[in-house]
Order: sequence, then C-alpha cells, then structure tokens
Amino acid sequence: MEASLGEIPFGIDFHPSKELVAVSLITGDLHLYKYNTDDSSLQRCLDLHAHAESCRTVRFINGGQAVATGSKDCSILATDVETGSVIARLENAHENAINSLINLTESTVATGDDEGCIKVWDTRQRSCSGSINAHEDYISDMNFVSDSMKLLTTSGDGTLSVCNLRTYKVQTRSEFSEDELSSVVVMKNGRKVICGSQGGTLLLYSWGFFKDCSDRFVDLSPNSVEAMLKLDEDRLITGSENGLISLVGILPNRIIQPIAEHSEYPVEGLAFSHDRRFLGSISHDQMLKLWDLNEILQGSENAAKGQDASSDSDSDGMDVDDNPSHSKKGTKTKNANKGGPGFSGSNNFFADL
Repeated sequence: MEASLGEIPFGIDFHPSKELVAVSLITGDLHLYKYNTDDSSLQRCLDLHAHAESCRTVRFINGGQAVATGSKDCSILATDVETGSVIARLENAHENAINSLINLTESTVATGDDEGCIKVWDTRQRSCSGSINAHEDYISDMNFVSDSMKLLTTSGDGTLSVCNLRTYKVQTRSEFSEDELSSVVVMKNGRKVICGSQGGTLLLYSWGFFKDCSDRFVDLSPNSVEAMLKLDEDRLITGSENGLISLVGILPNRIIQPIAEHSEYPVEGLAFSHDRRFLGSISHDQMLKLWDLNEILQGSENAAKGQDASSDSDSDGMDVDDNPSHSKKGTKTKNANKGGPGFSGSNNFFADL
C-alpha cells in the first residue's frame, strides 16, 4: 500500500488500536490515513494545516483519542482524531524548534528541540512536569525505558545521553562520536543500546557503560542511518539516506537482507502498525508506504538469530556523572531553562484533553 503525500514528510505514527496512520509534513500539514487490509487501500481521512512552519514530529496520545504534533514554529498542537478539531495549542512550548516527540506513559509525553532541551508534559495534571538540558544540538531521537525511568536521547552533537526522569537530570553522557547520532533503540533484553549515526555506523553501548561504545557495526551503510525500529531482541529494521530499508542482526552484527526501498530518496521515518502486521515508511520521495511484514520477513525466517550477549563482562552498575561535561562538539548553545513543575505559559496546554 502506498499514498502520494505531495510534500516531504517528517513524521509518522500508527494509531494504537485502529487502522489509522498519521503523517506530518514540511508544509506544517497533518494527514491521517485509514488503511484497509482487505483491499490494500489507503484513504486520507484528515488534511489539517496544523502549523505555520514545518510539522516535524507526530504521535497519537491519550490512547489514540488525540494526535499531537510538534513544529519548527515551537508550538505543540493536540487534534481530536475522530472530529479533526483542534483540542489545544501551546504556542512557544519550547524556545527553539521542536524536533522530536514520544509517548512515555498513557498520560505523559516528552518533546525535544533544536537546542537539546527536553520537556516532559503530564496530560493528567495538565502541565509541564520538568525540563532537561540534555544536549547542545538538536534532539534527533528518544527512547523511554520505563523500568528504570530513564530517557535515552541522541543528538546532532554526537552524544548519547541518559536522562533520569525522577530527578530531571542528565545521569550520564557518552563521549563524542565522530558523527551526529540520529536514532536509538534498546535491545538484548535491555543489555545493549544501539545508536544510528550520520556516517552509517551503528554504535553499540552496554547498559550502564555509556561513556564509550562497546562495539561498532561499520559495514551497514555508507549513508546516514536515519531511522531504526526494534523488531525483536536480536533484530532491528533500519532506514537509510540512500532509500534502503534493511533487516539487521545485532551480535553477531550482520545485514540479514534488504527488505524495502524508496528508490534513492532518504528514508525519514519508520513505524509499526498496532498489530505489527505492517511496517510504515516515509521518505523524501513524498511517499507513504505500508509494507506487509509477514511478506518481507518471509525470506529471513530461517536466518539465525543473534547469539546470546550474556557473555558480556559488563557489570550491572552504571557510570554516573554528577555534573556531565558540556559538549565541545555541539554547534549550538543551550538556551532553555531548567525547571520542575509549572513552567510559565505551559500549565494549561492539556486542560481540554
């Protein structure tokens, strides 16, 4: 299944229980599509000009009742999925352009901006819960580890940060990579953190030892790894700047097989449908494509899964920085203020959610 979007897309997300997929566009528009598994059709059911500038990120929130978008214009918008009406808009949610947004729990989301500031929003308390100055360049990706209340973030400053959401502080930060880090997933039952990079190398970190990577997968791609999805504990799906979508094994590190492509246009985002039947992808070819996972993975069913990484000598401790060093590689200055509950102008955003 595929649909022409007419403009370059930046964000993609599937509804948590329905056959709906949301896409955010460079024009500031938000599109919702309903996909039919019987006749393999995609039908646009909402076309909303959500923001004055590019709409960089999108997520279904509140159990799928609403969809939230973040924009270059620094605003966050919440839109009702059923009616398409605007529920709430927060102007100047960040001091800088918003680049990333993820769900943390059923009632909290996190947003990251172009200057490395992360904010956590509580939809139940209808307020901004806290802020963390995690990086000195744009937040490229975030991954929440609920068991430990840690938020893993990657950035254009070439570092991986581990943020403690109980204290709203950066607990530790990696050494600088030679390239910008673009994506992050947690694998091997929480023992490994995988980061994609602009140079095409995957950096593997052992949990608790984030200062330097424990392994590198250098043969994946000569192009930037723009997006990653964890398929299971041993395999992930990558989307690269050359338009190729690949199934990749971790420990042992290997390309299992290419599974899809967007010609030679950069893959901008990947997402799974709620039942994991479909893989959704968006690209600079201005196309939304839904791939049948059962079909594209069929050829890899007999491929050996990654060997157990339990032989790692890492202990369960974590290297903790009380005062993590500031980035020397980052090209931007951190302007957003730290804070706890109750940021000015932020408290009433979710009042109608």
